[in-house]
Order: sequence, then structure tokens, then C-alpha cells
Amino acid sequence: MPGSERPDGGAVPVGDAGSAGEVDDVARAVLTASRLLVAVSARSLDEVEDRITLPRFRMLVVLSTRGETKLVVLAELLQVAPSTAMRMVDRLIAAGLADRRVNPDNRRETLLTLTEEGRQVVDRVMARRRQEVTKIVRRLAPVQRASLIEALTAFGEAGGEPPALTPEETPVRPTGAADLPV
Repeated sequence: MPGSERPDGGAVPVGDAGSAGEVDDVARAVLTASRLLVAVSARSLDEVEDRITLPRFRMLVVLSTRGETKLVVLAELLQVAPSTAMRMVDRLIAAGLADRRVNPDNRRETLLTLTEEGRQVVDRVMARRRQEVTKIVRRLAPVQRASLIEALTAFGEAGGEPPALTPEETPVRPTGAADLPV
């Protein structure tokens, strides 16, 4: 019987996709968790809120995870128009958090990267966010944690979001190497 594929590679038969009520219950739970995560994200930006908004921080995170990136690719990843992405980049450059250069292989393209200060901001904000999420997760029973890992991993994969790096997986960059690809 044809079906969609589960994150673990198994097939979900079409008839077993879940009732509309079940899907609504999942959507409600995800939206509730989303509100909590947005609040955690906003609080994690408290120390830099005078310099950076949540959308601009998202841009910094994308640059942090992808390394040097073309403006048009960055705009696509953020799902904004290239002109909007350029205005965001201009503000990040003015704040000393990002830099741009002409692509030596195609002079019509702009390449964007984090400055060392931008990388430090991302690292500090993400560490603060991780601490707050860890406090919340510790309130869950071990069996709930295991279920949450499975559910959120599948949710992230279904949405096409790459997994977050653990502190141990974060690349170590030599001082002054902010322009190196990640």
C-alpha cells in the first residue's frame, strides 16, 4: 500500500496518517511549544537587543552554520527578498557583526560572512538559550525526554531544519578566522 515515509525510513500507510483531530492536537501542542521557544529565544537576545533583532539574529545563525554565503542564497534560506536580505546585512555590517566582499569568481555576487564579534554574539546567545532550554527539559521525566527527542527530531526533519550542533560539535576556529567557511 502506498504511503509516506517516516523519519526512521519505514512507510506510513496512507490510511494510518492520523485523524484530523489527532493532527489538530499535534498542531496545537507544537504551537504551544513554539510560543515557549519564541519566548526563550527573545530572552536569550536580551543582552544584545539594542543591536540586533530576532530576524537579524536568525541571519547570523545561518551565516554561522553555513559559513561564507552568497546574498541570494541567504535570502532564499531566510525566505526574504534579496533586497530585504541586503538591508538586514547592511545593519549587521554597521553593527560590526557581519562583513561582505565581492565574489572573486563572479564579481556580480556578494559573499557574506560573520565577523569574529558576530560569531561571539551567536555563541553567547546560543549558550544562554541552551541553558534555559536545559532547565525546562530537566523538569521532564526521562521517558518524556526520550519521546520528545524522537518527536522533535522527526518534526525538524519534516521541516527541513538541520539539527543544532552540540557545544562539542561546534567547530573550533582560530582567532581571526571568521571568514573561513564552516
